[in-house]
Amino acid sequence: MNFTFTEEQLLLQESARQFFAEHSDSAAVRRVMNSADGYDAAIWSRLINDMGWAGIAVPEAHGGLGLGQLEVAIVQQEMGRGLHASPFFASVCLAVSALLNAASEAQQQHWLPLLLSGHIAALANTGTRGRPGLDGIDALLTPAANGAFTLSGDAGFVVFGHVAQWLLVAARAPGSVGESGVSLIVLPRDSEGLHVEKLVSLDLTRPYARLRFDNIAVPADAVLGSAGQSGPALLRTLALGNIALAAEQVGGAEKCLSFTVDYAKQRVQFGRPIGSFQAVKHKLADMMVQIEAAKSAVYYAACAADEDPAQLFEAAAIAKSFASDIFAKCAGDAIQLHGGIGFTWEHDAHLYFKRARASANLLGDALYQREQIAQQLFDGDQPLLRQLGGL
Repeated sequence: MNFTFTEEQLLLQESARQFFAEHSDSAAVRRVMNSADGYDAAIWSRLINDMGWAGIAVPEAHGGLGLGQLEVAIVQQEMGRGLHASPFFASVCLAVSALLNAASEAQQQHWLPLLLSGHIAALANTGTRGRPGLDGIDALLTPAANGAFTLSGDAGFVVFGHVAQWLLVAARAPGSVGESGVSLIVLPRDSEGLHVEKLVSLDLTRPYARLRFDNIAVPADAVLGSAGQSGPALLRTLALGNIALAAEQVGGAEKCLSFTVDYAKQRVQFGRPIGSFQAVKHKLADMMVQIEAAKSAVYYAACAADEDPAQLFEAAAIAKSFASDIFAKCAGDAIQLHGGIGFTWEHDAHLYFKRARASANLLGDALYQREQIAQQLFDGDQPLLRQLGGL
C-alpha cells in the first residue's frame, strides 16, 4: 500500500509538532508532573479552545472538526514525542469516543459541547486489579425504583480521574457476563457516594485514580443509550483508545531515537564520536526500523477505523501490541546508549522509559493484545482469516 498524508494532514502534523515543542519541553513536563493536578490548565485551555483538538473526531453537527482517527493519531504521536502531560487521552480519546459510540443523539447534544469547551472527563472501564477488556469491569449497576439505578463497587487506574469533572463509568448488571449487561454511566464528580483517590504510579506524567461507588443513585437519563446494551460500544471505544495510545507510543519511541542519535554524535570515546562505532550504529538502525514498522501498523489501524470498520479490532490489537514492545525497547536502548548519564534523574531518558512501561499495560499489555488477535484468527467471520483463506 502506498500511503501518504494529505496536505491537510501534513499541516496538522506540523501544527501539532510546533505546539508541543513550544509547550511540552523538558522543563514544562517536569513542572506539571510534580503539580497536584498533573497538567497545566492554561496549556489545556489553549489546546482545546485555540487548537480545537477536543473535537478532532467529533462530527461537525456537534461542533467538532469532523475529521477521523488518523488525525487523532497524528496529534497523539506528537504528544508522545513531547511526553505531553494533559487529560487529552483520557477526555478526548476515551471519554468523547465513548459518548460518540454509546450515547443517544440527545445525550450527545447535551454532553459533547461541554467536553469540547474544555470540561475534563475520564473513562472508568476496569476494576482495581486493572484487568483489560469487558472482563475487568467490577462496578455493578442494580435496578432501583422508578426506572433509576444504584451504582456500587470500584474502578481503578482511571487516567486523570482525580481532576475529571465527569466520569464515564462502565458497570455490569448483576450476574451478567461478556458483552451483555454492560452499561456506561455519566457520573458528575460531586455525586453523593463517589470517593476519588489519586494513585502513586510509575509514570509521573500520567496520573491515575481509584474510584469507589458507595450505592450511588443513578437516574435513568445518566445511562448512555439503553441500560445493559453498551458492551459493543465500549469494545469499540477501547479499540480506538488502543490506536490513539499506540500512536503516542510511536511518538515517544521516535523521540528516544532522536535524542540518542544526537548524543551519539556528541559523546566522544577513544578520540571519536561513539556514533561512529559499528555496534552503536547497528542498534540505532534497529531502533529506526522497528519504529517505522510500528508507525505503519498505527497508521493502518487508524485508516481501518475510518474506512474499514471490519478490520478495526484486529488492526488496533496489532498496533497496540507492536507499539508497546517497540517503545519499551527503544526507551531501554536509549538509556543503555547514554551510559551513566542515562540513569540519572536529570536526564529525560527515564521519563520516557517509565511512560513506555506504564503505557504498555494501559488498556491491555502486548500479551493480552496478541491473545485477542489469536481469538479473531480462529473465528471464521473475522476479515484476516478470510484473507488467509481460512484454516
